[in-house]
Parts: sequence; C-alpha cells; structure tokens
Amino acid sequence: MGEIVLAAKVTHVPTMLMSEQPGPIQGKRQPAIEGHYEIARRARALGADTVVICDTHWVINAGFHINANHRFHGMFTSNEFPQFIQDLPYDYPGNPQLGDAIAQAASDMGVYTLSHHLDSLELEYGSLVPMRFMSREHDLKVVSIAAWCTVHDHDESRVIGEAIRKAVEASDHKVLLLASGSLSHKIWANKDYAANNGTFTISSEFNRQMDLHVLEMWKNGDHASFLKMLPEYAAHCCGEGAMHDTAMLYGALGWDRYDQKCEIVTEYFPSSGTGQTNVIFPVP
Repeated sequence: MGEIVLAAKVTHVPTMLMSEQPGPIQGKRQPAIEGHYEIARRARALGADTVVICDTHWVINAGFHINANHRFHGMFTSNEFPQFIQDLPYDYPGNPQLGDAIAQAASDMGVYTLSHHLDSLELEYGSLVPMRFMSREHDLKVVSIAAWCTVHDHDESRVIGEAIRKAVEASDHKVLLLASGSLSHKIWANKDYAANNGTFTISSEFNRQMDLHVLEMWKNGDHASFLKMLPEYAAHCCGEGAMHDTAMLYGALGWDRYDQKCEIVTEYFPSSGTGQTNVIFPVP
C-alpha cells in the first residue's frame, strides 16, 4: 500500500535560479534553496520515490490536467520571464501509472480530469524550479498537476487532492506532495518595480500581514479556520493560481480534519511584491 509520506507548500521564484549566477542577486535566495534541500532530504529519509507537484504556473481553463509522461527532458525558457529563466536544462523520470490513476480517481469522484503522455507538453517552472534543487538531494519520479485554475472552484481542487491520496494509497509508491506557489501574489506594477527595489520587497503591507497571520495559523495547526478564509484570502491577496495548489494539498491531507502543526523551513520573504516561504505539512 502506498502513502503520502511528506507534504509541503513551496516557493518557486525565479530568483532562486538567479541566486546561483553572478550578479546582484547572487546568494540572496540561499535560504529558499536550503529549504528545498531539507524537504528533499526528509523525503529521501522517508523512502519517497515520487513527487507529485501541484503547479500554479500551469494555467488551465477546462477540466483538470496531469502531466504524466514517462520522462521529462528538454530545455526551458520562461515565456513570462525570459530574462530570468532561460535555457534551463532538465531531465527527470515520470510516473505515468500514478498520474493516470490520479486522473481516473478524480474523474470517478466527479471532477473531469485528463492525464497526458506528450513529449511536447513541457513542465512549467512551478515544477522545474523545485526539482532543480530537490533533485540534488534525492532522485524522484515526477507527476505534475495543473493548479492555475481559472474557472474552477476550490471544492473541485479539494477533490483532486482527495484523488491524489486515493490513487497513492492504491499504489505501491511513497510520495512527496508539493503545493508549488506563493502566499500573497500581487506582483509590483512594472512602473513601480525599480523605485521600490521590487525584487526584495512586498507590494502590499496588508498582504504581508495576512501572510504572516496565515503562517501563524499553520504553525498552530488551525487549519479549519484557515480553510474558512481561503477563498477570501486568495481573492483579496491575489493568491497565486487562486491558491488551487493549496486546496489540493489540503484535500490530500483531510481538508478541515487536518490538525497538524506545520514547520517553516524557510522564513517568510518577499519577492517581486509577493510573499514566499517553504512550509512542511506533517502527514499524520
């Protein structure tokens, strides 16, 4: 019987890649990188063989979609930030059987979901940035689930999370589950970016205070209260991908029955106006 052995909410900011390159950002994102290393080390210690990534950089408009190819191999340049992420090589094994099983379970539970095995369907950088660092600590098969959901509600994403757990438990795999996305996500307006040292600042004090409050709720295990405020938090604080990655994470962990105290492995930091962190959600 398979199991989700570890779960986390993780950052995927492009400045993590730039932190390893010569320039003004060199070394500035090392705490975020170290957080990814720590999550991967713990997953390795728990015997994880596959990572399922709920990726808020994969935008979808109809149905839910899973990238379940047998291998992910190529060279990635971001069409959003080509000046930040360009010519990034990647090569990771996939887990098509698990991806297919998640899609089938979700569809059986009433949420139309398709699993794809297409060499031309690239991974998005919400998957590629975490894998860039986590793969240095542990070899993992990859399944990527679209979590920038434009016309879907959080209840459907909750079902996707439940389907992830159901499919994993019916398999023989041990899984690391990642919700890849920010907390608040109000990127600085282009005209205001330079004047506000935008790479290292938050665009809204309200958003910062809400992010810090949410982290306290997570540390205290007050997830039931958080879920009551999730739709408004995602809307008013511009949650990345409407925070469907987070809804999927909670769906897999039991939704409002989940009561574990989370561990922050990267202290909260602003990036380009947004709020970022790495947080471990212990699996009961």
